[in-house]
Amino acid sequence: MVLEKAQAAAIATQPQTAAAELREVSKVYGAFAALRNVSTSFEMGSCTMILGENGAGKSTLLRMVAGLISPSRGSVATFGTTPQEQRGRIAYMSHAPMLYDELSAGENLRYFAGLRGDGCGLCTGSPEMALRAVGLDPHLKRPVGQYSQGMRQRTSLARVLQSDPELLLLDEPFSNLDVESAEMMVTLLADFRTWPITSGPMAGIGRRTIILTTHQAHLGAPIADTTLTMRAGKIASVLKREPAI
Repeated sequence: MVLEKAQAAAIATQPQTAAAELREVSKVYGAFAALRNVSTSFEMGSCTMILGENGAGKSTLLRMVAGLISPSRGSVATFGTTPQEQRGRIAYMSHAPMLYDELSAGENLRYFAGLRGDGCGLCTGSPEMALRAVGLDPHLKRPVGQYSQGMRQRTSLARVLQSDPELLLLDEPFSNLDVESAEMMVTLLADFRTWPITSGPMAGIGRRTIILTTHQAHLGAPIADTTLTMRAGKIASVLKREPAI
């Protein structure tokens, strides 16, 4: 109880910078506007579910927060600066597995860790730790091409969790999963939010942030405290509530 009060007091004295913020952002591809003058922010420690039909702008918004694309107009900030400056605090999981089928899960994680620019300098956890965190055997030698869809998705999650992100961006994490695998993914994400932050300015006092896109609102609803609905490149509605888990 004393520790919780001390942590609460420490958080209260910290400047409350949003984990991510978009200000009057538009993204135009030729004659098509993927985002239209979008302004929104994502609180640190929150879980936001973004809903919308194909082409609504969900993935474009997520990729912009990740720093993978730049706005045509407006500005994007993560933790008060640019996404590129905060790359060590952000992880993005694409809707595609982004795995090499001929490699095992551990080999995939080690390979992608080596692509982070400075070896595994941004990877605070080992591949073995990341795989155990998502319920996979780190010693499994079978290539991921022989995994079930659920196992492949968990391997993808382990790949991004390996960098110990404070801001986790997930594009359609429940896509093509059976009921059991989808429920397991929800549980893993709920657990991730409780992991303590062990480095950086929010070490010991901050909470992790999740932004995910999905077509399956019933799956994301148990962990989401904010539901953002997009339509034709604009934010149509924002609903806040207490998450179920």
